[in-house]
Amino acid sequence: MFKFLQKFGRHHPPRESEARIKLQKELYAFNKCVEHGFPNRPSAVAYDPKLKLLAVGTRNGILKIYGSPGVELSATHDGDVSVTQLYFLPDQGRIISLCSDNTLHLWEVNIKEGHSVLEEVKVFDQFATDGSKLKTISTCCLTANGEQLFMGTEGGNIHQLDVSTFQLMEHIIYQDVVMQNVPDDFKVNPGAVEAIAQHPSDASKFLIGYNRGLIVLWDNGTSNGDMTYNSTQQMESLSWHQDGTQFMSAHADGSYIIWGVDDSTKPKEQATTPYGPFPCKAINKILWKTAKADPFIVFSGGMPRASYGDRHTVSVMQGQNHVVFDFTSKVNDFLLLQTSDELEEGAEIEHDDPHTLVVLAEEEIVFIDLQSENWPVFKQPYLCSIHSSAITCSQHVSNVPEALWNKIEDAGKAQTSNVSTRDWPIGGGKNLAEGTFNRDLLLTGHEDGTVRFWDASRVDMSLMYKLSTANVFGGDHGQADQSTGEGDEDWPPFRKVGSFDPYSDDPRLAVQKIALCPMSETLVLAGTAGQVIVLQMEREERETDVKSVTVNIVSDRDNFVWKGHEALTARDGDVKFAAGFQPSSVMQLWPPAATTALAVHTEWQLVSAGTAHGFGVYDYHQKKAITTRCTLNPDDLTGTGESAMSRRKSFKKSLRESFRRLRRRRSGDKESKGSKKKKETTPPPAAAAAAPAAKEETKPEEGAEQPPVTDLDAPTTPVTESPKKESTPATPVVESKSVERQIEARSIDDSMASMVRYLYFADTFLVTPTSHTPTLWAGTNCGVIYVYSITVPADDKRADEAVVCQLAKEIHLKHRAPVLSISVIDRNAQPLPEPLEVQHERAKAPDMTGQHQLVIVSEEQFKIFNLPYLKAMGKEKLTAHDGARIRKVSFVKFRSRSDENYSENNLACLTNLGDLHIFTIPFLRRQLKSSVVRKEDISGIQSCIFAKNGEGFYLSSSSEYTRFSLSARNVTEPMCALELKDGMRPPPPEPEPEAVPAAEETGAEGGEEAAAPTAEGGDAETQEKAECEVEPETTDQVAAGGDAPAEGDIIIESRQTTTMTTTTVTTEEGASVQKTTVITSETLETSADTSADITMDSVKDFTETKTVETTEISAGGDAGAAE
Repeated sequence: MFKFLQKFGRHHPPRESEARIKLQKELYAFNKCVEHGFPNRPSAVAYDPKLKLLAVGTRNGILKIYGSPGVELSATHDGDVSVTQLYFLPDQGRIISLCSDNTLHLWEVNIKEGHSVLEEVKVFDQFATDGSKLKTISTCCLTANGEQLFMGTEGGNIHQLDVSTFQLMEHIIYQDVVMQNVPDDFKVNPGAVEAIAQHPSDASKFLIGYNRGLIVLWDNGTSNGDMTYNSTQQMESLSWHQDGTQFMSAHADGSYIIWGVDDSTKPKEQATTPYGPFPCKAINKILWKTAKADPFIVFSGGMPRASYGDRHTVSVMQGQNHVVFDFTSKVNDFLLLQTSDELEEGAEIEHDDPHTLVVLAEEEIVFIDLQSENWPVFKQPYLCSIHSSAITCSQHVSNVPEALWNKIEDAGKAQTSNVSTRDWPIGGGKNLAEGTFNRDLLLTGHEDGTVRFWDASRVDMSLMYKLSTANVFGGDHGQADQSTGEGDEDWPPFRKVGSFDPYSDDPRLAVQKIALCPMSETLVLAGTAGQVIVLQMEREERETDVKSVTVNIVSDRDNFVWKGHEALTARDGDVKFAAGFQPSSVMQLWPPAATTALAVHTEWQLVSAGTAHGFGVYDYHQKKAITTRCTLNPDDLTGTGESAMSRRKSFKKSLRESFRRLRRRRSGDKESKGSKKKKETTPPPAAAAAAPAAKEETKPEEGAEQPPVTDLDAPTTPVTESPKKESTPATPVVESKSVERQIEARSIDDSMASMVRYLYFADTFLVTPTSHTPTLWAGTNCGVIYVYSITVPADDKRADEAVVCQLAKEIHLKHRAPVLSISVIDRNAQPLPEPLEVQHERAKAPDMTGQHQLVIVSEEQFKIFNLPYLKAMGKEKLTAHDGARIRKVSFVKFRSRSDENYSENNLACLTNLGDLHIFTIPFLRRQLKSSVVRKEDISGIQSCIFAKNGEGFYLSSSSEYTRFSLSARNVTEPMCALELKDGMRPPPPEPEPEAVPAAEETGAEGGEEAAAPTAEGGDAETQEKAECEVEPETTDQVAAGGDAPAEGDIIIESRQTTTMTTTTVTTEEGASVQKTTVITSETLETSADTSADITMDSVKDFTETKTVETTEISAGGDAGAAE
């Protein structure tokens, strides 16, 4: 009976030993480390000139602070809010954020556990709780000393916030008071406060700009409006001149006006419309800064509505120099970093001297050097726009050889010759991470046919090299990369800046698969139009003729019709390629469908690529096709499942199948309800398990010309049983219904069943257990695995003799689940190393004496078989047990945190529910389960990749990779410190002293006071000499506190009872000793309203008794006895 329950009972993982649990903590630990790329949906930017820190806020409520490379801090606001404005408190390591819900938050950079963290310390939500639209904050201005924050509102009033206490000050600048000094010709409501600007030299004076064009010079010391300036256009922005005698206002009609402070009757200069005279869009923000030469005027917007109203621009004017920086996404904000703000206090300031323009756009941030000739852009060490073209695939390569790393670096430097040579201007903080790093690459394939190489060794991920495949093919694909960025129009003087380019010249160029072999410096790229490009790293520029070889996958289907896009045409003749990865040949699959699987073996110099129609094998040494295999259903002649009548038939069939599933689900629910009424011990199956088990697939007959076909989903049998029992139909077990979800077999008529999902080269035992041979394994979307035996000529005959590839076996999985991974492990459970790793001493040679095992991962389960007989050795049914489907899987090497010599190779997988699992090999024991991605984030799950060292990456948004770690040893996270000067951060206000409760009186008649003994076991106070007993003192308090309980709620009460007894004891020396015993009992009682139903299981009693003994020597005792 016990064996029966053990076999068919509930699925419980085996219990691990204490030693194994301890080892697990040394090997595995899930951590979300850092985000790489550009923050999604940015909304605000700020800069601290003293500490040289840059802050970016997003509409997702995320606040990030950046300093020198490696210095990065991040925090998230509570609730669903967006950051609208940011204000640094200079030199204090503190920042104020204004959010969309009308709240203000004060953040501090503090030291915890040896490194800096960003913490929220105060919140101002008074305006949010009022709910008045008139108190909605429209703009803010932080005073130069950082002590007050002026908050302009939609109602026109200005409130002041004391930054030290983060409370409102009593003084309010009411709009009605301001309007008392306004001339009679402007007695209309001026509207909301649009801009507040503090006087550069007189800290008590401010410019207040209202929506309808009224500007007031306000003296906050005397609470009086000194001057009023009236413009006829809607106000957008204000900016002081450095000398404080004049200022500039920007307006909604695309004009700006210069005013003299002393003359309010008329502007100092008439309104200037830079891009008039035709109607222009609003100038959203303007800055006026002085320099040693001519002053800078920088503004966003102002473009002519009719001709360039859709442009996103920031214009910079200095004397004769005038450039309109043109961005491909909306400009959210911009800043000017200037030398005057970075000087120490008391230093003489002659000019503002701006040196860097920072533009925050919707999809990127750009830094422009204003001190160098032609105002070039900076090469960014972080905050890179990784999605400059949409990311389509990625690959992580660990521990790249130094020679290849240097070649990639050199090729990348040659591409960045027109960037600024100045040092990176954001240099705050100190990076505490160790100086030695692995050379790790993250390769991203993009929609425009480019591949970008990122340095992923550190927290700051920077671009190393960009490879474009467009110039391999004919047409005008490569023209965009050769443009200078200058606009064709003479006016306005546009200049394209930034790397974000969402438009692709040809969607066929998109890169779908990447495979880089760092040992041989070979890169293979597969694209959307069936193109597979083989590239080699070259240090010098060269001209070469790229040979294209067409590989016809459907050559045996005479009636096949392809209705998709045409194949790309490779350029004829010699083509010049820059130093870096240069193409050597192209394998063009036909039909030119998108590539779905790719494998390369650089030691054998073979490439295999698969599509929805089948796969082919290509010899890139001899540049010729080896073999092909069409996986299409013989009845499907289009590759898309469509024929003249198939659409209507498939629609009717899908409807019929849907109704059948619905009926089965309902019948299953009725059965489960009936089982509840009968009080059966077996619980009803889950809703996901309502589908009935599929019928056993009929095994194809083996003919003389057919390879052996094996059903690997048969029940696992003991090793002593005959091989025939492996393929026998599974015996249905009724008891297992309550344990496992029953998996419905996929339809064999599915149009996507022919898709090749995985390709794998391995040198293993395929025919006999004594001789190993090169093999190719191809898994499809319908659970079919084709196994090929490959004969590779010796090295001295490799150029002359042909590679032979023959079909050896064909494997069918019973439920036809898609095959996600195929791999071979040796008898030591070590996966076979990558090509050339053993020769370069990067990996140990595998055990080739036999007993290899095959690991097959489908969407539903892991299965392990021995080779070459394919006898089942173990399995883990993830879908049946957890209700999840596997989406990503990879072998990961986990090294112990404390012992560098101990390591394990395990399987890591990500499911469609966003959970990460780690399983041991070969016993398939789960070691870790952690939730990583939201199950609704399909793109994040689909983009996830694993690194061999235990780390992983997934796209948390279109512009950001989230880096996580499953290894307790390898965690790449920010380790930085921000050092503040002494006294820069004001001390926190002292808290008000709490009222001390009066001591309770006991013994009202005698008037004597008894002090309560300490419950913590400290010294008891001296009691009277005579024997006495204190009455028990009971305190009732509701542990939860707050409101009264609702009807039926359970209340937990804490009842504390204190009993104190004093006795007199005479010692052997004759001393009289008083012994005081204090017993404190604390009982947690559970009570409930009488209307609630309470079972005995919900009532628990916890009693803790603490005894305190105090020994006291009487006055008449011997003093020496106490010692």
